[in-house]
Amino acid sequence: MVDVRRVKLPGVGVLHTFVTDDGGKVGVIAHRSGHSDLITFADHEDGADGGKVSLRLNEDEAHTLAELLGGTQITESLSALDQIPGLSIDWFTVDYEDHIAGQPLGNPAEKGMVGLTVVAVVRGESANPAPAADFRVFPGDTLVVAGSPEKVAKAFAYFRSGALKKVAVDAPPGG
Repeated sequence: MVDVRRVKLPGVGVLHTFVTDDGGKVGVIAHRSGHSDLITFADHEDGADGGKVSLRLNEDEAHTLAELLGGTQITESLSALDQIPGLSIDWFTVDYEDHIAGQPLGNPAEKGMVGLTVVAVVRGESANPAPAADFRVFPGDTLVVAGSPEKVAKAFAYFRSGALKKVAVDAPPGG
C-alpha cells in the first residue's frame, strides 16, 4: 500500500504526495478553484537540482487522468466480482424504443425479479447510485444491474419489451 501524505495549503488547496519505489516523488495539488497540478520531482540531500516536472490539468483532464490510472484496477475488480459463482454484473443502455425509456425504474421485486438490484443509473458524466423506484429512466441512460445471470437476462428483456418472459439460463444478458 502506498503511503500518501496530505498537506493543506492555506488559500490554495491540498497537496497529496507519495514516494515511488525508485525514490521519485509524485504530487498532486488539488486547487480550491477545481484545477489540479500534477508534479513529479526527486529530492537530493546534496542540494543538487532534481528533475522536476509540473503539469496543470483542468477538472476534466484530472478526472480523465484518474480514470486512466485507476481504470485498470476498477476493471480488474469488476472482473473479479464476475468470477463469483451466481453473480452477474452487466450494463444496459436505454434506447428510444425500449419499454423502460421515459418510465420510472420501479421495484424489480414487484415485477418478479427478486434478488436483482439496479446498482446505479449512469446519465452523462454522473452516476445515480441505488436509484429509488420513482427514478425516471431516459434514452441514453445506462443501468448497472447485479443479480444471477438468469435474473439479469430477464431484467434486460423486460427493459426492452415490457414483457416478463422466461429466459434461457445460457442466454446473454443483453440478448
